Amino acid sequence: MANNQNPWGSSNQTPPELDQVIKDFKNKFNAVFGGGSSGKSSSARGGIKYLIILAILVWLLSGIYIVDPAERGVVLRFGAFQEVTSQGPHWRLPYPIEQVYKVNVERIRAAEIGFRNIQNSSYGGNVSSESLMLTKDENMVDVNLAVQYKVADVKAYLFNVLMPELTLSHVVQSVIRQVVGDNTMDYVLTTGREQVAQDVKTGSQALLNLYQTGLLITAVTMQDAQPPIQVKAAFDDVVKAREDQQRYINEANAYANDILPKARGASQRILAEAQAYRSQVISKSDGESERFRLILGEYLKAPEVTRERLYRETLEEVLSKSNKVIIDSSTNALMYLPIDQLINSSRSTTSSTSRQSNYPSQSSQSFQSNSGTSILRSREVLR
Repeated sequence: MANNQNPWGSSNQTPPELDQVIKDFKNKFNAVFGGGSSGKSSSARGGIKYLIILAILVWLLSGIYIVDPAERGVVLRFGAFQEVTSQGPHWRLPYPIEQVYKVNVERIRAAEIGFRNIQNSSYGGNVSSESLMLTKDENMVDVNLAVQYKVADVKAYLFNVLMPELTLSHVVQSVIRQVVGDNTMDYVLTTGREQVAQDVKTGSQALLNLYQTGLLITAVTMQDAQPPIQVKAAFDDVVKAREDQQRYINEANAYANDILPKARGASQRILAEAQAYRSQVISKSDGESERFRLILGEYLKAPEVTRERLYRETLEEVLSKSNKVIIDSSTNALMYLPIDQLINSSRSTTSSTSRQSNYPSQSSQSFQSNSGTSILRSREVLR
């Protein structure tokens, strides 16, 4: 049969008080560590033991640390490097045995070369000792650089170099002076800005790797590059003149690109017209020569008839284009002929006709008139 009695004793007994429970625990603890002695000395020794145990627990718990995702923890044991820990909770031997240094390896840091621009402060300006440098063509330029970098190796960053940031600044200053000294002033101030910044980044990173600083340069930006303030006005005039020169060249190229196609088109049109006129003249000449051969054949068959026909056709063609005055020979009346007016009207008619007709038609008419004249001359010879 199951035992249903109260665990604290009889059914009417109440649970012990909290003070009694703590007192019993202390008595048992003293019995274990104090050999069961009682009195004031035993109570004092028991309190000291409690404090020592609590201090040891707190000291051991102080070795717990948490590393953020962007950080790396460097553990040192008696000042010597022990290990590198990543993100998350970790435990180390408490101080002074081991120490932990947390370094943010994702934060982008900045270094200013040739100028200072401190945030939340009115101070800022040019640092001539860093910005002024000599170019290849022995000119002075004022160059300002902004360098962005981050920590790539926390062990090298903490132990290899005493002041990594100052080392980075000196390295970049050395490399920028070398790069600027290898190029001309115009190249540094105009077209070579990006290339100069890239060369500075490459050269500086090579030196930082050689020194084992643990730093990684992410970007180098040329904030400003200009001649010294003493000659800036003269240099601005030179730049303006260079811009005007380039503008005039561009305008000339635009005009050439506009006029050359038109000229080429006009030349092609003239060549095409000349080829057409050439073909027309050749065809007409071939026709006239063939006609002359046909007339010659007819003339050999009947010379008198052919001669008379040619004579009449020529007169008809010539007289149809001239003014005619018919006078009866039997009359004795004297007529006044305005010869000068007839000549002027004939000239005006001829000039207006020549303006309305094109060049091929004029050549054709002259060719026809020459043909008629040649026929008349041949007829006179035949007579």
